[in-house]
Amino acid sequence: MATQGLPPSRMAPLDMLLILLMASCFTFCLSHQNLEFALTNPEESSTKETERKETKAEEELDTEVLEVFHPTHEWQALRPGQAVPAGSHVRLHLQTGAREVKLQNEDKFQNNLKEVKKGKRLDIKSNTYTSQDLKSALAKFKEGAVMESSKEDKARQAEVKRLFRPIEELKKDFDELNVVIETDMQIMVRLINKFNSSTSSLEEKIAALFDLEYYVHQMDNAQDLLSFGGLQVVINGLNGTEPLVKEYAAFVLGAAFSSNPKVQVEAIEGGALQKLLVILATEQPLTVKKKVLFALCSLLRHFPYAQQQFLKLGGLQVLRSLVQKKGMEVLAVRVVTLLYDLVTEKMFAEEEAVLTHDTSPEKLQQYRQVHLLPGLREQGWCEITANLLALPEHNAREKVLQTLDAFLVTCRDHYRQNSQLGRTLASLQAEYQALAALELQDGEDEGYFQELLGSINSLLQELR
Repeated sequence: MATQGLPPSRMAPLDMLLILLMASCFTFCLSHQNLEFALTNPEESSTKETERKETKAEEELDTEVLEVFHPTHEWQALRPGQAVPAGSHVRLHLQTGAREVKLQNEDKFQNNLKEVKKGKRLDIKSNTYTSQDLKSALAKFKEGAVMESSKEDKARQAEVKRLFRPIEELKKDFDELNVVIETDMQIMVRLINKFNSSTSSLEEKIAALFDLEYYVHQMDNAQDLLSFGGLQVVINGLNGTEPLVKEYAAFVLGAAFSSNPKVQVEAIEGGALQKLLVILATEQPLTVKKKVLFALCSLLRHFPYAQQQFLKLGGLQVLRSLVQKKGMEVLAVRVVTLLYDLVTEKMFAEEEAVLTHDTSPEKLQQYRQVHLLPGLREQGWCEITANLLALPEHNAREKVLQTLDAFLVTCRDHYRQNSQLGRTLASLQAEYQALAALELQDGEDEGYFQELLGSINSLLQELR
């Protein structure tokens, strides 16, 4: 009202002053608001906003979790976020797609509802257990398992005791067995004593010799037989009156002599060669002579000194008489094989000396003292061997043919003069030509009969 009475010249400055005052207030308010905004961290504001949203979501979720649906015996629709008590029936309505719930049993629902109010975990079972109940049940279960395991162990131990003997009894038996465990040497001593005992029956003596033959196959055992005089006891057994004793004693000696120079030397010194020749020269069963001839072959092979003694003792005459007896064809082939081995053995020793340029080794000198081929000629072995070619067995013919070839150096003239030998060779040549042709037809380029045919052809070529 007062301002209306002021003159215009006074109002103009007053209006200007009012405008400046309002502008200053506006500027102050604007600068204060910008300062507050400038001190605020954008990241912290964003984080705080996120935390506020999460807290709000959690509060909303907690509100939903705590909302428990109370079902009845009728199907009711279940809203999202509502909890269903354990034991309730829940189904999905296929037409509407909504979940529906109802009670199974009124009592079970009431029990579960009480558990919910008490804050305990809902259980689908009607019986609930506390932690103490579970601990007690677990302890009883372990105790029962231990008792069951104990029963099984006792049953198993009883079964083991029934099937197996206690270790104490086994140790006792082993101690007793250690007393009777014998080395090969002890066994041979026992067998020799049984054989040499006057109280042993014939069966016991034969059994002792049979078992002894098994052990003397080993070179060391055969040499151990010398250490306690067992070899001489067996050699003396060749003088026995019982043919079985002679047969098995020769069997043992043949096994002990085989490729065992030390035993061969002891046998010669113990008179084994003479005793063997005596048995071959006298009337004895065929089985006895087979074993004796086996022992003689084992003694002579690779032992030139024994071969010298054999010739001195008339061994060739003894063998000639043996093969000329009727029914001794089996022994005749073995004798011819022995003579072939002795002849070729000396030839190989001489060839080896030439190849090694050693013409004066002791063994070669011993072989040079064995005049076997001249003795064979003098004793008529050229004719005896040729007559054996008439044997029907192919194996026997093979051994005779190779022996004839070995005797060729000393028996060539006799062979040429023997017309019967020529006819026999021609007959065998025709026979084996047919058999060799059959082998060739079967695709055998180097068959057995072809080899025999080659031997016959070579021998005929030498005799022309």
